[in-house]
Amino acid sequence: MWKEIGDREMGKIRPNSFSSWIKSNRISNLQLSNNKDIVSPHRGSINSLQVDLTEGRYLLSGASDASAAVYDVQRATNYEGNGLIAKHKCLFSVDKQHGKGHKYAISSAIWYPVDTGLFVTGSYDHYIKVWDTNTTQVVMNFKMPGKVYRTAMSPLATSHMLIAAGTEDVQVRLCDIASGAFAHTLSGHRDGVMTVEWSTSSEWVLITGGCDGAIRFWDIRRAGCFLVLDQSQSQLGRRPPVLARSAANKVSVSKSLSAGQNSLGKPRAPQKKYANGHGMKQLTIGRMPAKSSARQRLHPGMLSIQDRATAHYGAVTGLKVTDDGMYLLSAGSDSRIKLWDLESGYNTLVNFEMVRLQTSKAIQLAISQETAQVFVPCMTVVKAFDIWSGKMSLAFRGHYESVNCCWFSSQDQELYTGGNDRQILVWSPCEPMTDDTDTAHTKDQDNWSD
Repeated sequence: MWKEIGDREMGKIRPNSFSSWIKSNRISNLQLSNNKDIVSPHRGSINSLQVDLTEGRYLLSGASDASAAVYDVQRATNYEGNGLIAKHKCLFSVDKQHGKGHKYAISSAIWYPVDTGLFVTGSYDHYIKVWDTNTTQVVMNFKMPGKVYRTAMSPLATSHMLIAAGTEDVQVRLCDIASGAFAHTLSGHRDGVMTVEWSTSSEWVLITGGCDGAIRFWDIRRAGCFLVLDQSQSQLGRRPPVLARSAANKVSVSKSLSAGQNSLGKPRAPQKKYANGHGMKQLTIGRMPAKSSARQRLHPGMLSIQDRATAHYGAVTGLKVTDDGMYLLSAGSDSRIKLWDLESGYNTLVNFEMVRLQTSKAIQLAISQETAQVFVPCMTVVKAFDIWSGKMSLAFRGHYESVNCCWFSSQDQELYTGGNDRQILVWSPCEPMTDDTDTAHTKDQDNWSD
């Protein structure tokens, strides 16, 4: 540790590299926290967890007893055990006793991405409710055609305030907070939509996973989906870095330019002129070239072979896009985890170790970009896998029943998990042991005389 700090002071290590090293070291030492305890008021299984995206301070949870709660994870409510254990009780909760609360299980609870003044809950009672955090009152209701499995809002959006909702209906609906009405209805799935996820590189791209095993990509500015992932189309390994690809492109461009310069000395064949006075044949207006028309007919949003492609041999239960927006991780009821290259739409064939996943409900994945790890709820255990190799690096055992959701806080390098045992557990980096130099220094301080 002190060696790295010294190298950082001397400029041998770049600031970003030093920060990544510290974070990676903390994440590799995650364990069940002994000094931080979240007191859950829920009387049912925890189905959703999210820390706000603005301050990284307030944890929102939704449970199957139709209740939602908010906790302050940075300021404890009280301390126990001679001040060693920090208890974090909920700041407030809304449940069935609330006049306009949900009647059945809350399957999804998310923060409004801009600030903590609003949060959104989706429930099996067919309603999506928008809540005012300060007054704990419902400010907007959206009636859905069936049970709500998952809701999502884009963290990048500056031009819209849309809530994407996946329900047991085959259509994906976009609820507009600004107007209080449905803005879009996206049709394409052949069964219920269990999970939805916005792209982290574009505010207009939505990704949905259905019970039909399909993962579809939608540009909400146009009709129809523009990509359907096919598990039979694959490519080996990770895409080369951007710098390497740009260097290769520069080499190819320079070669083509040199070839073009060599061809300048050769005489050119006379170009035939047509009726329009140019050396190019004029295309008939309204007619498209054969290639583009064929490509248009094969658009995945239309009836084609690509439209029936599947990503899993069962329902898609979880989706998570990497922070750079280049890869997608998916989990299915076939107990498979897959990594997809979003530029090509291919399965990268990363062999994730054997897992056992829930099949009856959606699960919430989490990603640590610093260490390139994905946290997956696997029944009673949460497992951390390396994204590029698929090898399991960590296993978190602490829940007595199945784990439904997890959320990783990159600000504090902490992992929050919730399960059917009604508990919210905190996994934090273990405190480093004191070095011999530190103990010797304290002894010297004690032995000082006036």
